[in-house]
Amino acid sequence: MSEHPAHALPSYLDPHELGPWGVYLEQVERVTPYLGKLSKWVETLKRPKRSLIVDVPVELDNGTIAHFEGYRVQHNTSRGPGKGGVRYHQDVTLSEVMALAAWMSVKSAAVNLPFGGAKGGIRFDPRNYSKGEIERITRRYTSEIGVIIGPHKDIPAPDVNTNAQTMAWMMDTYSMNNGTTTTGVVTGKPVSLGGSLGRVEATGRGVFVVGCEAARDQGIAIEGARVIIQGFGNVGGTAARLFYEAGAKVIAVHDHTGCVHNANGLDVLALTKHVEEHGGVAGCPNTESIAPADFWALETELLIPAALESQINASNANSIRAKIVIEGANGPTTPEADDILTANGTLIVPDVLANAGGVTVSYFEWVQDFSSFYWTETEINHRLEAMMRAAYTSVSAVAKEHQVTQRTGAFITACTRILESREVRGLYP
Repeated sequence: MSEHPAHALPSYLDPHELGPWGVYLEQVERVTPYLGKLSKWVETLKRPKRSLIVDVPVELDNGTIAHFEGYRVQHNTSRGPGKGGVRYHQDVTLSEVMALAAWMSVKSAAVNLPFGGAKGGIRFDPRNYSKGEIERITRRYTSEIGVIIGPHKDIPAPDVNTNAQTMAWMMDTYSMNNGTTTTGVVTGKPVSLGGSLGRVEATGRGVFVVGCEAARDQGIAIEGARVIIQGFGNVGGTAARLFYEAGAKVIAVHDHTGCVHNANGLDVLALTKHVEEHGGVAGCPNTESIAPADFWALETELLIPAALESQINASNANSIRAKIVIEGANGPTTPEADDILTANGTLIVPDVLANAGGVTVSYFEWVQDFSSFYWTETEINHRLEAMMRAAYTSVSAVAKEHQVTQRTGAFITACTRILESREVRGLYP
């Protein structure tokens, strides 16, 4: 039987491409056998609904004109508007943004939120630009992607190197262009502009909640458990503090400045203050510096990668001696490393479940913006913890039923929900 040309993937979606999109496609291949009659729709998951590449021309402080390349990808909107962050990084690529958008589709469905998946980015290093230049880049980018975003279409949020101020600029630009204040166009805004309490710590808190659930399932007591963390921003830093407060020993932290270690446990509060003052963990008092290779090889109960993609790969997976990996970052473990860790008896709580706290509280913010009624931080945290525990229980049950990893269990859960929505909606026109 000849291959139908209409089923062939465009070259830029080549599943053999090295990069985050290739990793995502392999994950979809692994889950397809478990989708039953819904597998007829699986190509839906392999093709983003919409990919927008924009030129972002900006006048710099010195009077010259610079051009930046920006992206906004909507992977799937069968279950609701697109949802996903915007990152500013010098290595942003279309492949990366497509994969991150797809993982947002899976993540939203895994915790049963009424969202699809989207993601955005601009390829530049914000450390090399003034605040005024970053504001102009943000506003021009928002204007360029304004045709496809909106509170009922696609809702951006903070990601790598973006924050509440970035979202305030995006909300203001969109609102000015549309002639009305539209707080629900983004989440992760300042509280004074309709942002939600608890949003900054939400992802790290979600990592902590599912980490505690996983540890309980593995018979590990949190009090006295060793924890090592890669990344010490909002996600890694919040998770570190919550585990520290729960009595765990955070014995090592690795960030862009280096790796610090203390076998008796780091003083996380002192480390946080050091990072605020010095920009990274390197040189923190009462710690020893270790090489990155030694960091990954530390014997520990919990390992939390909370930095960038593909940090755990075939080159270091065999050296990892963690009982549980809780993925605070998006896509931190390659499929090859996934297989190695699983074969070595390490439980992996996947990113699409472990770091879904951020999008969950973004959903709360979105709901609050529509109702103009706001919850307390205690209410937010209670709702977040309940939803994360429910999602962990659901995914774990599916994984046990099919005798698969939690990642595959999460993908079965999420992809089934997405494709059921696709099937009942049908094709139009």
